[in-house]
Amino acid sequence: MNEKIIVIDDEQDFLDSMKRGFFTAGYRNLKLIVDPLEALDIITNETLPFDLAMIDITMPGINGVDLLGKIKTVSPETECIMVTAVNEAKTAVNCLQAGAYDYLVKPITREDLLATAKRALEKRKLSKLLEVTKHTAISRNSIHHAFDPIITQSDSVLRVLKEAELHAPSDIPILITGESGTGKELLARGIHLISNRSDNVYTPVNMAAINAGLFDAEFLGHTKGAFTGSTRDRNGYLDQTHNGTLFMDEIGSTPIEFQSKLLRILQEGEYLKLGTSQPKTVNIRYISATNMDLKVLMLQGKMRKDFFYRLKGAWLNLPPLRERQKDIGLLSSHFLKEFSGSSNLLTLDDSVISILMEYQFPGNIRELRTIIQFASNLAQRSVITVECLPEHLRKLSTKKPKKLADFSNTYQSLDSVIQNHIIYTYQKTANNKSKTAKVLDIGINTLRRKLKSYGVE
Repeated sequence: MNEKIIVIDDEQDFLDSMKRGFFTAGYRNLKLIVDPLEALDIITNETLPFDLAMIDITMPGINGVDLLGKIKTVSPETECIMVTAVNEAKTAVNCLQAGAYDYLVKPITREDLLATAKRALEKRKLSKLLEVTKHTAISRNSIHHAFDPIITQSDSVLRVLKEAELHAPSDIPILITGESGTGKELLARGIHLISNRSDNVYTPVNMAAINAGLFDAEFLGHTKGAFTGSTRDRNGYLDQTHNGTLFMDEIGSTPIEFQSKLLRILQEGEYLKLGTSQPKTVNIRYISATNMDLKVLMLQGKMRKDFFYRLKGAWLNLPPLRERQKDIGLLSSHFLKEFSGSSNLLTLDDSVISILMEYQFPGNIRELRTIIQFASNLAQRSVITVECLPEHLRKLSTKKPKKLADFSNTYQSLDSVIQNHIIYTYQKTANNKSKTAKVLDIGINTLRRKLKSYGVE
């Protein structure tokens, strides 16, 4: 293994212990430094950045958290693990806020050392891959088929999907944010399907649907007689999901009292089933999602900072539909096919398309699907007109319809204009490929390839 690792601690015995642990696991490119200022000088002048730095918090000359800040300034790519002799939530939060990947409490077992270092190095590896693709256009065809249910040609969404694909094989906790109806659970399922746990259970849990007093029983499980009303043994979500993926939707609704228990489980993989005194060990990949602003919840005292930073190993944010206008036509076409009868494929009138492109979609994709279903039910012929739309959308019809090439108030790329025009023409010909190709004056095979790349069949 060629990953570059530096360990900074003023105790030589601890450095020797770390050396044995890393060497046993095959890590050979290792520097052990007693003097923190010397370590900073080495990191500053290194041609290629270190992949991982382990930093003791209490050292003479400079505080470990201050050293972390300086290292992150000169080498932001380096993942840092803090080492502390005192297990305090405040210390942990300070480290994580300053940019640390994680923290470990002395004495450190070899298993904890290598597991934490492996996760940090996985994140570093993924960061390198993401940096390579940062300025590269991502095509729909390059995205794993596990994400096919997420219909998009939006550059911002495709980049989220590619990042999710890169994170999937690791066990890094993932936090998915985005407004309601943007596809957070579809993204979580896709991550599970291409993870190393795809053959094991995927457990989705809506945290907002659990009564505040039942979190312990639901997650930890219980034995018969553990509390009044427990008439049988019951496994909780943790035991059910062993070796699989636990998706915690609406994570912001987790009671603050239970967050500390979940935090310990996330850190150590151990918990106590209600009614027992023997700890149980679980191996779970955690994915959480929310439409809330978790930083606001932290300010309100409704979310622990250390819990938030532990969930946020990787952070994926799905943009709202109003910020991905080129997907509106694509999704509309998909939903039309879903709700049209096999012998009566519906299309959208120009004025309907204009209204949809103007609309802000507070309910996002879920709302668009409902609108298309509503309009399909009212359609008396093959074309959906303004009269078929819900009342709040019909009121928008007083505005002058825009031509398809001018759907957005923002500038569009030439590719976006071409895509919109092809999909529009395809809809206007009742999804007849031969007619569409003739109108556009392109070959039928060219049309088929373009429609496939747009996710339209």
